[in-house]
Amino acid sequence: MADTHRYFIELSYKGTKFHGWQIQPNAITVQEVLDKALSTFFRQKIETLGCGRTDTGVHASQFFTHFDLSIQEIPDNALASINSLLPFDIAVQRLIPTAHNAHARFDATMRSYEYRIHFTKNPFLNEFSWLLRDRLNIDAMNQASGELLNHTDFSCFSKSNTQVFTNNCKISRAEWLESENGVVFYISADRFLRNMVRAIVGTMVEIGKGKLAPEDINRIIQSKNRSNAGASVPACGLYLTGIKYPYI
Repeated sequence: MADTHRYFIELSYKGTKFHGWQIQPNAITVQEVLDKALSTFFRQKIETLGCGRTDTGVHASQFFTHFDLSIQEIPDNALASINSLLPFDIAVQRLIPTAHNAHARFDATMRSYEYRIHFTKNPFLNEFSWLLRDRLNIDAMNQASGELLNHTDFSCFSKSNTQVFTNNCKISRAEWLESENGVVFYISADRFLRNMVRAIVGTMVEIGKGKLAPEDINRIIQSKNRSNAGASVPACGLYLTGIKYPYI
């Protein structure tokens, strides 16, 4: 609209207490809480649109959303005031003026996720990482992860009936690295399907346990059948960590 101005918000959140990002009936979500805080501060109804959607319990260390506002100048106290209206689980880092047609979801050129696994019970990692008792063959998992870059159709890792036009994604990074507390899976792509990362990690864990061979990943992907891939791992270890745009 001609009398409105568009802004991007960069934020982060701990997803444990939320039923994902996107507003839904009878469940508290990050989007609902953020929209309420923005509407309260700006004294007008604000409806944000996110760069994607995260499921219940999934975290985001970087997330972008856009909204339209009927004022051009953001008050100097906006960031501090909005954060004061939000719970400690959500933090806004930036308010960014953009072009009127900028789009938080469709303009994103790359998204990155991490999945964190630890092997020893640790109360300070509870809700932030998946506790796995079995030790894993990281070399085998990295061999299989490298094969992901050679494929584009990842139907086998997607939830069914997701109403998307294509299951094609271009993965640019997929690797496992050891961390102080365990291992972390890093993956980047131009887009992701619903439940894709958690299904990939579940399949890689089967490979790490020796239940599948690294080369089995190609057969699973080519089957385009979700039942051939591993089970989805718990949400607590998953983080959306990066979104790239051509203008931010």
